Amino acid sequence: MAGPATAGPGAGLGPEQGVGAAAPRPAAGPASAVADPAAGPGSAVANPAAGPGSGLPSEVPAGADPCPVAAGGPGYRAVFAVPEFRVVFVAHLLSLLGVVVSEIALTVLVYDLTRSPLLSALTFALGFLPYLIGGTLLAGVADRYPPRRVLVVCDLVCAGCVALMVVPATPVAGLLLLRCAVAAVAPVFNGTRMATLADILGDGDLFVLGRSLLRIVSQSALLTGFAVGGLLLTAVPPRGAIAITAVTFLASAALLRLGTRKRPARGATERQRGNLALLRDRRVRALMLLFWVPPLFAVVPEALAAPYADQAGVSTAALGLLMCALPVGTIAGELFAGSALGAATRSRIVYPLVLAGVLPYLLYAVEPAAVLAGLALLLAGATGAYTLGLDAWFVAAVPEEQRGRAMTLMTAGMMTAQGVGMAAAGLAAEFLPVHLVVAATGVLGTLCLVAVVLEVRATEVRDGADRHVTSR
Repeated sequence: MAGPATAGPGAGLGPEQGVGAAAPRPAAGPASAVADPAAGPGSAVANPAAGPGSGLPSEVPAGADPCPVAAGGPGYRAVFAVPEFRVVFVAHLLSLLGVVVSEIALTVLVYDLTRSPLLSALTFALGFLPYLIGGTLLAGVADRYPPRRVLVVCDLVCAGCVALMVVPATPVAGLLLLRCAVAAVAPVFNGTRMATLADILGDGDLFVLGRSLLRIVSQSALLTGFAVGGLLLTAVPPRGAIAITAVTFLASAALLRLGTRKRPARGATERQRGNLALLRDRRVRALMLLFWVPPLFAVVPEALAAPYADQAGVSTAALGLLMCALPVGTIAGELFAGSALGAATRSRIVYPLVLAGVLPYLLYAVEPAAVLAGLALLLAGATGAYTLGLDAWFVAAVPEEQRGRAMTLMTAGMMTAQGVGMAAAGLAAEFLPVHLVVAATGVLGTLCLVAVVLEVRATEVRDGADRHVTSR
């Protein structure tokens, strides 16, 4: 399942968008030394109870090595060689289908019932605020209960909410509340899934590549999902399309229940720290900022794409180019970094890519034609490859028993940053020409990113092996 999601600069969907997501982007950041997946946690021997290479679930006792055999060398193919990851990947696809189709269908349904553009737009926007509330108030759930149980319950909650949307007697206010409920559980689902990936793949390079694959799928969904949803609505009414999404959530829950292993709660034997205590760790806080700040500025051109197209007098096709350029660049950048670069190289390029993330927006100062504007957005999206390195740093910095909470907070922060960025961009465009707002974003965003990078660097301590360790 997914809630509004985020990704690296220019991404289209959130942290591997799943349960209840609205439709923002993933982020990434600084990298640390990454364990060799051939020897590290990501290549541990499969649990004998499940059988070598078996995809069947089995209980993993506390303290046991949780990772199955990762056949093959490093790379995306090695990630797919892990049976349990394949289950999570397919469940992710089903959740994405449910999220995208339900969003467009619910928006159309609310408009049909009210004929109000405001309420229709509000239906889509409601994915942001509940994401913040759920991510902060429910963050501890990700570590307090067994992860498989959390994932399955979140999917079932979403399926139940969606099923109630189908009931003709449900009023518009009820539809909006149900939309909020779906969005509220999204950060818990996404945070738990990200932490579980470290259990399945280890916290080395396989984890980084697994996260990358889920982000790539989320970005691709932005490009194709709404088109598929639109076609579906030509064949079935909005409530019928929403009913289909209930089935996808149930299928995701079944896959996660039957195809993933039972693992104990991470915080079951540890005294859990609260959100503020976790953020008092300077290293974790700095890395969180490196996840949150880039999306704050990256979303501005997308938020203002329609006004810019109108101001520049370009065609509808050109508007489509502007809307697709960022996610296409993000997908290309992640695929290249994940398949052609090693872990050490991905770590080294984090800072340069972060600092270059919004510099292409400066081209908007001359009010470029659609092709040049699209090229600038494509380049900005490609810098999102820094997320692979940042993922490695983050999982290394956060204590294992706090990973679910930390990743839930990180996800909620990215979604909130995107919502704030979109709102701020729209407000600024009320008083300034759109192209100047985007160009100013390039200046202000770069200055803010320099400050964040300096803070992250201040938390680094290098030992003799030139590995990052946490400075608290």
